[in-house]
Amino acid sequence: MVKFVKSFVMDESGASAAEYALILAIIGSVIAGAAIALSGAIGGALNDAKTCISTNGSTCN
Repeated sequence: MVKFVKSFVMDESGASAAEYALILAIIGSVIAGAAIALSGAIGGALNDAKTCISTNGSTCN
């Protein structure tokens, strides 16, 4: 039993998969945060473009 516990504690075969999963979770969170932060600016730019197109360019900057 002691030998099994010792080998279980020393086994690092699943450590790489867990590290990759953690890295992917962090990257995914950063991408989601950036999308939320930029959504207002992108929405504003699209509304400006829509207004410019619908007024035949009379209100374009």
